[in-house]
Amino acid sequence: MNVKILETSEKLGKEAATLAAAVLNKTIQEKGSARLALSTGASQFETIKHLVEMDVDWGKVEMFHLDEYVNLPVSHKASFRKYLKERFVNLVSLKKVHFVNGEGNIQETVKKLSEEISKEPIDLGLIGIGENAHIAFNDPPADFETKDPYIVVNLDENCKQQQVREGWFESIDKVPSQAISMSVHQIMSCKVIISSVPHKVKAKAIKAVFEKEVTNMIPATILKTHQDITLFLDKQSSSELNMVEKN
Repeated sequence: MNVKILETSEKLGKEAATLAAAVLNKTIQEKGSARLALSTGASQFETIKHLVEMDVDWGKVEMFHLDEYVNLPVSHKASFRKYLKERFVNLVSLKKVHFVNGEGNIQETVKKLSEEISKEPIDLGLIGIGENAHIAFNDPPADFETKDPYIVVNLDENCKQQQVREGWFESIDKVPSQAISMSVHQIMSCKVIISSVPHKVKAKAIKAVFEKEVTNMIPATILKTHQDITLFLDKQSSSELNMVEKN
């Protein structure tokens, strides 16, 4: 795991986006197109903001969405489809977009998404880490065994509380109990992973990732086993790491 610590979340976002653009451009140069898995949430604001400004031939990039709440309308402020449309998809001209639609026939959605993503490897995954150390919506205990690309998951209380703290929902009882999520196996199948994790609220999760062995009770620990991952932290999210870990 390659770890980069920046002074601020803004600098983190720019550095992460610069690396992401370089990976996409190299992939496009080598094979003519690129496949991108893109995460959402408050921690990705700066990275996505800078990514849309990068010099990338977006018309050769196919994007897959990581997760979405079950039975949450796209008009809701917490909808990740709404998030991605407003912050990314509507600002660049992508080759193709695969949204996770949590409305309607969930099993059919999961089946179609799984079929599409399985056609070719994902070249780059921009993967966040939650306050409970989840990746996508794979809350602890995460399923490390399934090979299914997309799965329906139950959200734990810590995850729901994070959504309320970040302002996406008015109260915890308003947070859906389930979501469609890219599986841990599918995330780990990305050729390159870039993980942007700023802010003080992520410090405990980052500390656990570094200090604990790989376990599905701390899902993000599995990222340490990936062959090509760069973890971007800021001063706040790295604040509970000791100097040995930082170096």
